[in-house]
Amino acid sequence: MTSKPRFDFQIAATDGKARTGTIRMKRGDIRTPAFMPVGTAATVKAMKPADVRATGADIILGNTYHLMLRPGAKRVARLGGLHKFMRWDRPILTDSGGYQVMSLSALTKRSEEGVAFASHLDGSRHMLSPERSMEIQRLLGSDIVMAFDELVPTTSTREVQAAAMERSMRWARRSREGFDSGGEHAEGAALFGIQQGALDEGFRKASADALLDIGFDGYAVGGLAVGEGQEAMFACLDYAPGQLDPAKPRYLMGVGKPDDIVGAVERGIDMFDCVLPTRSGRNGQAFTHKGPINIRNAKQAEDQSPIDSSCACPVCDQFSRAYLHHLNRSGEILGAMLMTEHNIWFYQALMADLRSAIAEGQLTAFANDFRAAYYGGG
Repeated sequence: MTSKPRFDFQIAATDGKARTGTIRMKRGDIRTPAFMPVGTAATVKAMKPADVRATGADIILGNTYHLMLRPGAKRVARLGGLHKFMRWDRPILTDSGGYQVMSLSALTKRSEEGVAFASHLDGSRHMLSPERSMEIQRLLGSDIVMAFDELVPTTSTREVQAAAMERSMRWARRSREGFDSGGEHAEGAALFGIQQGALDEGFRKASADALLDIGFDGYAVGGLAVGEGQEAMFACLDYAPGQLDPAKPRYLMGVGKPDDIVGAVERGIDMFDCVLPTRSGRNGQAFTHKGPINIRNAKQAEDQSPIDSSCACPVCDQFSRAYLHHLNRSGEILGAMLMTEHNIWFYQALMADLRSAIAEGQLTAFANDFRAAYYGGG
């Protein structure tokens, strides 16, 4: 019997720059293009793990920063690792914590060693470095580990952008060395490098070259979806994925809206994550083939139709907009649960449709039809 590989990516079909394929890992296959529901603190908010899997999700995301602060990486390790702790037996990708350190923490101090910061929970002081990030992700038992990097706004000066990119590449090499020293965990997990460089093609190329020289199992396009807008993001994605190893998965971090995902797949991206479907669900927004709707609007109060008549999810099969409107206006927990479940189903169905369209050589037609309905359906 052949044992499952540590990490193997096979491209089954292409359509323009888009690819569909499979990442094979010890804990299961990941069909690409893939959307990873975000389970920041060892939970996809408002959903049970089995229900997340039922949507078609092959992998979820956890976060180093949040889990190191609460309940603590060593505690998770003592309890058997993140998979056992949260009852998710398939692959988990863990973000390195770099973005959260920069965006959530007070009193951060950056140095070549790493980032010293105050916890947003209680003000306690911590240091997160490439080596420490690798250690935490090892204690968690992550299947796909992300290198530690430095993120700066795309509005920063060129000097700041260049310095952050160059430091991120030095940290990438230290991440590689720290990961490789991880013994049994390193033998069963994968490590992804993160391309930086803001919206500058030259910086992006220098970053990609440095990452390729170090060598990673996959590559993320980082530093986007931070307020630059879709047009600027797509302009960057017109060249950035092509600077990376075409034989390895390409992951666009923190993206995004359904139309963002479609456009990024057209430009060669294989993996995505975003809090949007869960956060929106908890706040009364549902995604549909005709664009997002606000279930709290008065016009939904007596609408007996489902959220989306084209959706095959259990929520659309069983519950009306009117009932969901009532739950959300009443502040009932079930409202957040059902809205989140629908949104994750919608995202996973979109990924399945994208995979099929690429395999059939019909991606352009599918993407154009999707955008026409999504922007015009209202």
